[in-house]
Amino acid sequence: MTYSAISYERIDHTALLTLDRPEKMNAWNATMAAELSDALGRANSDDEVRAVVITGRGRAFCAGADLEGGGSTFAGRSEGDGSESGRNVRAIHPYEIGKPVIAAINGAAVGVGMTYPMLCDIRVVSKTAKLGFVFTRRGMIPELAAHLLVQRVAGLSNAADLLLSGRIFLGDEAANLGVASIAVDAEDVLATALEKANEYSLTAPVSVAITKKLLWEGLHCSMNEMLAKEGPLFAWTGNQPDAKEGVLSFIEKRTPQWKMSARNDLPEDL
Repeated sequence: MTYSAISYERIDHTALLTLDRPEKMNAWNATMAAELSDALGRANSDDEVRAVVITGRGRAFCAGADLEGGGSTFAGRSEGDGSESGRNVRAIHPYEIGKPVIAAINGAAVGVGMTYPMLCDIRVVSKTAKLGFVFTRRGMIPELAAHLLVQRVAGLSNAADLLLSGRIFLGDEAANLGVASIAVDAEDVLATALEKANEYSLTAPVSVAITKKLLWEGLHCSMNEMLAKEGPLFAWTGNQPDAKEGVLSFIEKRTPQWKMSARNDLPEDL
């Protein structure tokens, strides 16, 4: 697929996806949604890619939905089909791939520019970036499971403040609330995200894929359910060659040489 709204590049073992409509402050449209979905699938199928970083080109991360459609911008979606949320029809979302996805929020991020990064595993944000779940100020409601995710990371009262008011807040506050993982100077956002992504080059790909899936499933299961999920997978992982390699490489004080593929070697029932 040839991309026009994003760019895709490999930096060592990291796939860097850049929202690439700087003249529109990377405003979200159907093309961007489709291309991000394709790029995530592409990164997920490449065993050389160990993590994904998503950022924006220019001074913004994403200024929300492209409003060129005027008053009909949000119209036309079927009310019975939740799969189309985010104007992303049956998309691949960041939480669904078996590799860590880091949002590098380099500048302004509002609307879907905030709800989409909430689907990532980690968010690095500029301290001074202007952020906002502004949907209620546009006569809409938050999407992409923001009602669940924001309260899980920030607590119900903080989520109510941000989602109900649609107010603008800065990256520093986002980190204090837990909405962002870390806030850094604007010029350090991408470098910090890439440094974090590089840490995964030392981890076992299959172990990371299983752990990520369990983390996201933990959003909607009980303690006993999680224990029941972990037990068989822990046993399965312990019998795989990467468990042996992980221990031996530690004992022998050398870099591990992982043998398993997160694309081909996951348990059948995962």
